[in-house]
Amino acid sequence: MKAKLFINHAMDNEPRSFEEQALWASLALELLGKAALARTSPVLIAEPNEEGVNLLMATGLVDADSRFISVRAATIYKRCGRAFKPFNSAEALRITAARNEYLHGGGIGFTGLPPEIWWARFWAQAAILVNACDSDIDDFVGSERVDLVEEHLARNQKNIEHRAEMLMERAKQRLAQYETGTLPARLAAEWSSPTTLQAYLAHHATAGCPACGSIGILEGDVVESSRLRHEQIAEDDFDTWAEISVSAEYFSCEHCKLVLDSYELLEAAGMEVTFESTGDAADFIEAEYGND
Repeated sequence: MKAKLFINHAMDNEPRSFEEQALWASLALELLGKAALARTSPVLIAEPNEEGVNLLMATGLVDADSRFISVRAATIYKRCGRAFKPFNSAEALRITAARNEYLHGGGIGFTGLPPEIWWARFWAQAAILVNACDSDIDDFVGSERVDLVEEHLARNQKNIEHRAEMLMERAKQRLAQYETGTLPARLAAEWSSPTTLQAYLAHHATAGCPACGSIGILEGDVVESSRLRHEQIAEDDFDTWAEISVSAEYFSCEHCKLVLDSYELLEAAGMEVTFESTGDAADFIEAEYGND
């Protein structure tokens, strides 16, 4: 309910400036994240402390005299990024960083993007959290404002598609220039430098590059599912490993230097948004708890 109140403040054009609208919207986004997580369990938003008061309050085991304290926005967004695909925690954190600059810094905070682009990116994340609350845009902003939100969502999707196309075409162009020797000397030196484009996330697999067709590296941190495998390699010896399905978050190609650094860009480029890999079986076996 508080998120709905704040987003309605944000969408009032008069007498509020864009900066003030963006401030209210950024507050609504954080509250939406908390609501989405708390709908599964309030424990997901409880700030842990030594006494465990917040966790106990979240479970309903105690009625504490002190007030309930929730986790920071950064924690909220990281958890939403894992729980509610394709929520982009990095994009949400940029919104919060601009809010903090507006409130506490010397700068304006929200003027880095034109308002129509900022709103498109905001609603791309907010709509996911509204859905995670088992609600819809109509419930959140009212029927009279649904069309405006839908326009922002359509614009954001087009922006993502354009950015993916731009990155792939630029990679193709640079590769062609390098191979024909027409790349300017400074850029050619940078191109040839032995730097890696990998993000070194927890898991990776090879994948075809959508720009040049070479083999690149697809990476991700979040394991969606796992399955233990065993193979007998001797009479009394078994090799054990885990087959895992990972949510893709990053792709890089050393051949054409293409980098796609988000789930949305990978999807827009027509790449697989999950990949199969292997992991250490010990990482996927639930720990046994003793009584000591």
